[in-house]
Amino acid sequence: MRFKMDLKLLFISTLIGCLCYSSAQQEGNECIKANAKSCGECIQVGEKCGWCTQPDFLKQGEPTSARCDELESLKKRCQATLIENPRGGQRVLQNKTVTDRSKPGSKKLKPEEITQIQPQKISLDLRSGEAQSFKLKFKRAEDYPIDLYYLMDLSFSMKDDLENVKNLGTSLMNEMSKITSDFRIGFGSFVEKTVMPYISTTPAKLLNPCTGENNCTSPFSYKNVLKLTSDGKQFNTLVGQQQISGNLDSPEGGFDAIMQVAVCGEHIGWRNVTRLLVFSTDAGFHFAGDGKLGGIVLPNDGRCHLENNMYTMSHYYDYPSIAHLVQKLSDNNIQTIFAVTEEFQPVYRELKNLIPKSAVGTLSANSSNVINLIIDAYNSLSSEVILENSKLPDGVSIKYVSHCKNGNVGEGENGRKCSNISIGDEVTFNISITAHKCPKNGQKNETIKIKPLGFTEEVEIVLNFICECQCHDAGVPNSPLCNNGNGTFECGACRCNEGRIGRQCECSTEEVNSDDLDANCRKDNGTDICSTNGDCICGECVCKKRENPAEIYSGKYCECDNFNCDRSNNQICGGHGDCVCRVCVCHPNYTGSACDCSLDNTTCLASNKQICNGRGICECGTCKCTDPKFQGPTCEICPTCPGVCTEHKDCVHCMAFKTGEEKEKCEKDCNYFTLIKVQDRDKLPQPVQSFPLMHCKERDANDCWFYYTYAVNNNSEKIVHVVEKLECPAGPDIIPIVAGVVAGIVLIGLALLLIWKLLMIIHDRREFAKFEKEKMNAKWDTGENPIYKSAVTTVVNPKYEGK
Repeated sequence: MRFKMDLKLLFISTLIGCLCYSSAQQEGNECIKANAKSCGECIQVGEKCGWCTQPDFLKQGEPTSARCDELESLKKRCQATLIENPRGGQRVLQNKTVTDRSKPGSKKLKPEEITQIQPQKISLDLRSGEAQSFKLKFKRAEDYPIDLYYLMDLSFSMKDDLENVKNLGTSLMNEMSKITSDFRIGFGSFVEKTVMPYISTTPAKLLNPCTGENNCTSPFSYKNVLKLTSDGKQFNTLVGQQQISGNLDSPEGGFDAIMQVAVCGEHIGWRNVTRLLVFSTDAGFHFAGDGKLGGIVLPNDGRCHLENNMYTMSHYYDYPSIAHLVQKLSDNNIQTIFAVTEEFQPVYRELKNLIPKSAVGTLSANSSNVINLIIDAYNSLSSEVILENSKLPDGVSIKYVSHCKNGNVGEGENGRKCSNISIGDEVTFNISITAHKCPKNGQKNETIKIKPLGFTEEVEIVLNFICECQCHDAGVPNSPLCNNGNGTFECGACRCNEGRIGRQCECSTEEVNSDDLDANCRKDNGTDICSTNGDCICGECVCKKRENPAEIYSGKYCECDNFNCDRSNNQICGGHGDCVCRVCVCHPNYTGSACDCSLDNTTCLASNKQICNGRGICECGTCKCTDPKFQGPTCEICPTCPGVCTEHKDCVHCMAFKTGEEKEKCEKDCNYFTLIKVQDRDKLPQPVQSFPLMHCKERDANDCWFYYTYAVNNNSEKIVHVVEKLECPAGPDIIPIVAGVVAGIVLIGLALLLIWKLLMIIHDRREFAKFEKEKMNAKWDTGENPIYKSAVTTVVNPKYEGK
C-alpha cells in the first residue's frame, strides 16, 4: 500500500542521494559522482572537475549536476569559453635574499638584519586537490649571534662541579669567539621543589639541608642567577658566589627550571638569535605526575612565575610533562644540550629522542670537560636543519622534499631535514601544500608558518581557499529565469531559495505531494517511474547519470539512452553510426541494425578486378565464397587444390626440422604461415565446415616421411600443423643378426649331433638284436670243452691221515 509523503521530505531524500549511482556506479568519475548542485560544489570535488555555464547545455531529463564533469568530457559538449575551471596560484610577498657574508669587506650586521631563510612570506591560492609547490632556501649564516644559558644542578653531589664552572664564563667566551663575534652567556641553578618529601622541611634543614660540617644554602626550586650578558667576568663573579644546596631524593626538579627558562624570555634576556640551553646534572628528573607525592595536583600552566629571579610556584604547580617541554622549547626556538654524567647517559639519550634539536654530552665527574662538550654539541646541532610547520587547517596536507649537500635528496620525514651543513652552505626544500576541501567555518584564508627548529626565522604562508567560481559573483538574486524570482541565477543554473525545488525552482515544497509528482513521471500510465532510469523531482524526470560520462539516459521519461544499441566488433553500432534512443542511426554507406553492413564493394575486388574472384558474392563489404574449395577475403585462396602439398613442402620441412633445400633462406622465404607442432598424426586437425583443410604426406631426401596439414582460416591466416617427428625407414640391426646366425649354427650342430647319435643308437640296437638272434640259433655241444682247463688245482697232502 502506498502512502503519501509531502514534497519537503522528498526534497530532503533527493539531497542525500536520490540522484546517486547504483552500487555498481559508485566508482569512477568523481566529478559526476559528487552530484554537485552548484559551481562552487563542483570545483571542490577535485582539480579535474569543471562546470559548464552554457544555458542550453542540459538535455531533457538531465539534472543540474550534469554541468559538473571532468574537463576532457566537458570540452566535447560545452563551449571552452563557458567552462568554469579556476586554478590555484602563488605570490611571493616578501623575498629578502639570504645573507652572504663571505664577500670581502662585508660589514657587521645586527641580528635582525641577518637572513638565513628565503622567502619570508608567500601567498598560495588553493583549489581542492591541486597542489601548490614552492622552493624554500636555507643558508647557514657566518658569524651568527649566539645566546647560551647555563642551567646547573646545585644539589650537594655537584659540589666539585661548581668549582670548575666558576671560571666557565671567560673560558667559554674565548672559545666561542672562534665561532661568533656576538656571544652572550647567562647562568641559572635549580635543586628541587621546596615541599616534602623532596626536601626536609624541619627548620634546621630549611636553613642548611646538608649534613655534618658542610655549609649549604637553603633549598630552592629554580633561581635565575645571571641574565644573558656579554661580560664573562661578571659570569665568573656571580657564579663564584653560588653555594651548594641539598635535597632528599635522587631525581631533581630540573624540568621546572627548564620550563621557566623557556617561557621567561624577558627575565632571561633571550634575543632572536641562536638560543642554547645547557642543562648540567648528575641525576635523573621528575616529570608530570610526580608532584602528587608532595600533594601537588595542578598541572603545570607553562607560564612565567619568576619573582626576584626565583621560581615561586613550585609548591603549587606539578612538574611539566615531556610533551609540554617540547612544545615550549620549540615555540621559543631553544636548542637544549644535556651535559650529564656517564651513569645517566641512557636516560637522557632517550629524552633527546623526544626533544627535537637537542644533544647529549658526557660530563666528567667534576665538569672539567664542559667547554669541549658545549662546543661539540653546538657544532652537532647547528649542522642540522629540521623544518617544522604550525598546525595545519583541517583538510590541508603538506609534503617536503629536501635537496641537501652532495646531491642527497630526502622524501617523507627525511624530506624535512638536511645534515652536515657547514657555515655558508645552502640547501633547498621543495614544499607542496594541498587543500582537499574548503574550511567548514566558511573562512576563506588561513595562515600557517614553517621554520627551522632552533631558529627564530620563519616563513609565513597565507592560504587562500578557492571555494567558489568567478561566475558566482555575477549571480542574479531573485532572477526571473528562476520561476519569477524564486532563486539566484548563477553560473548558468538556478540556485533555489529555501522552500523551492526544481531546475527552475518552479515547485514549492508545500504545494505538491508525491502522488501528484509520480503521475507525471510514468510513461503511458505504466508502473515504472521514469522508466526506472531516473527520479521524479517536481513532476519531471531527472535521469540518472552513469559512471561513463559518454553514456547518457535521456527523454521525457528517461526511456532513451545511447548505449543499449546493437553492437558489432564490440562497438556500439559497429563504430559506423550513432545510438539514438536505443536505435542505430548509420553513417553513409552503412546499413544494418548494428551499422555493420558496408555498401562499398571495393573491399571485395580480387587481384583480377573481379568481384570475389568470380567465385562468390559480396555482402556488406565481405566476400561469401560460393565455391567451397576457395576462401579468403576475395575467394582467391584454394588450400585443397592439387599441388598445395608440394608447393609448401620445402618451407614446412625447413621451418619444422631446420633441414632441406630451403634451409639457408628459410626465415626469409618461409615466414608466410603459422607453424604449430603436434606429437603424432592423431593430433593433426580434421577438416571442418568453417574453412577447408588439406592433409599432406611428403618424403624428404633421406627417404623420411613427414605429415602436415595446410589451412587458411576465416581471417586469411595460413596455418600449418606438422607432426614433430620424421618417420624414417629403420636400418638393419647387426646384433640380432649375428646372434641369430650363431644361434642357428649352434642349433644346427646340435641337431646333427642328435641325428648322428640317434642313428648310432638305432644301428647298435640292430646289431645287438642280430647277435641275439644268431646266439639263439647256434647248436653247440654241451660236454666238456677239451681245451677247457679249470681254474682250481687240487693237491693231496701225503702225510694227511684223515684225522
